[in-house]
Amino acid sequence: MGILSLPQLLLFQLILLLSLNVSWAGSDSAPDQDFVQCLLSHSQPSHPISEAIYTPNNASSYSSVLRSYIRNLRFNTCSTPKPFLIVTPLHESHVQQAIVCAQKQNLLMKIRSGGHDYEGVSYVSEVPFFLLDMFNLRSIDIDISSETAWVQAGATLGELFYRIYEKSKIHGFPAGVCPTVGVGGHFSGAGYGNLMRKYGLSVDNIIDAQLMDVHGRLLDRKSMGEDLFWAITGGGGASFGVVIAYKINLVRVPQTVTVFRVERTLEQNATDIVYRWQYVAPKLDTDLFIRLTMEVVNITGGPLSTGGENYKTIRASFIGFFLGNSERLLSVMETGFPELGLKQSDCIEMSWVESVLFWTNFSIGTEPEALLSRKPQVLVHLKRKSDYVKTPIPKIGLMWIWQKMIEFEVPIMTFNPYGGKMSEIPESATPCPHRAGNLWKIQYATNWEVSGAEASDYHLNLTRKLYFYMTPFVSMNPREAYFNYKDLDLGINNNGKASYFEGRAYGIRYFKDNFHRLVRIKTEVDPGNFFRNEQSIPTLP
Repeated sequence: MGILSLPQLLLFQLILLLSLNVSWAGSDSAPDQDFVQCLLSHSQPSHPISEAIYTPNNASSYSSVLRSYIRNLRFNTCSTPKPFLIVTPLHESHVQQAIVCAQKQNLLMKIRSGGHDYEGVSYVSEVPFFLLDMFNLRSIDIDISSETAWVQAGATLGELFYRIYEKSKIHGFPAGVCPTVGVGGHFSGAGYGNLMRKYGLSVDNIIDAQLMDVHGRLLDRKSMGEDLFWAITGGGGASFGVVIAYKINLVRVPQTVTVFRVERTLEQNATDIVYRWQYVAPKLDTDLFIRLTMEVVNITGGPLSTGGENYKTIRASFIGFFLGNSERLLSVMETGFPELGLKQSDCIEMSWVESVLFWTNFSIGTEPEALLSRKPQVLVHLKRKSDYVKTPIPKIGLMWIWQKMIEFEVPIMTFNPYGGKMSEIPESATPCPHRAGNLWKIQYATNWEVSGAEASDYHLNLTRKLYFYMTPFVSMNPREAYFNYKDLDLGINNNGKASYFEGRAYGIRYFKDNFHRLVRIKTEVDPGNFFRNEQSIPTLP
């Protein structure tokens, strides 16, 4: 098919509009019709928006687009509220049209980049809404000469890592290790990875951005001003506009890095090793990051003294990443953490891009092209919560935690160590305040495969119970939480008259004192609170 002339294009759009009107005839969806008409009338001939519009009347394509980026099966059910329309921008002008027309019709817009938000906030709502899905805007422009890159919001971390690898074997970027996470949400919410002790968070390495504001203006850092730029580098972009792209500084990595995974059960002295990890992990060489994951496992055939019966125990997994070869790593470990007993046979040397695959649980030898896949390795129902720890947990406390974990069986806890670069950056440098004073961050993770409300309630309750029992060991006043581990248990904003006070409930926990600056900026740039969701930044009352 050739390029349409302007008259042909207008006729095509008119036919589309009429077909939509026929499909919706007899319904109460007049505002939806007006919205589509507005989108089409504002469409640029050079970039028609008609191809970016999906409605439930086109059942197969609409359903495919909607479900493609649902990463939590809790929100992939028949009863889950769904958008009345999906717009998948193919050009920046489509974002502008969606913002302008949605305001004219007073419609709620949800913004999705990768769908990994744990509570489905980017694509679920109890009130009527449409979805702006950014997955088509995913270009990545790497400039090795300046060690920078422009990355559009719809790109995934895996695509970014692969494009860096294509251009250089000695560059990387400090972001998460899950390759299907969307750049837009991950960056704007202060995403982190195993380079954070060396280079900080993703937002600590962002130097420019493109944002479509509430007026439909495409702004860069200079035109938006430092306040708004600050807000969208850690405070979540969806409260302030639609982030189109970020410009980032690449970081240097050696050609050879080393990874390891060492597992110890309680019977293999895990309690003493975990106790020691608390003191050393935040203080080790900044080239070294050791994640600690604890889970309940079944031991088949216990010791004869117990009759050889099966029993449950805790398995502690120490997953390491080191910016250097195994010889230097072993030297660092012998000096700083000999209790783990790391051996040469535990160490695997590889390139940085291969280490990303290792940390994502791909098998050794998987080709880097696997990072380009947008399909997650697994899809499950899930719940996540978070905490920050400022004081080491005593051994008696650890043993009590093991007891509770064995009682609950399913929830897993992951400790990610801080220190290094994270302790050097002031709390107010970005909206993410969790810096010096934190030893590590906890992620509570519960996954299940059975569908239905009963299974969901059961597993949600298990996660909340473990979180409750951890209260004595974590931060307080406020009990801090990580914004990118979205948790609606901390509060929901109904965006009504009480919006500010509802927002403060979770905002202080995510952002501490930085919340007040975020509210002031939000009030200035979006006084009508157009960009809103269940945990967005509110305006001043």
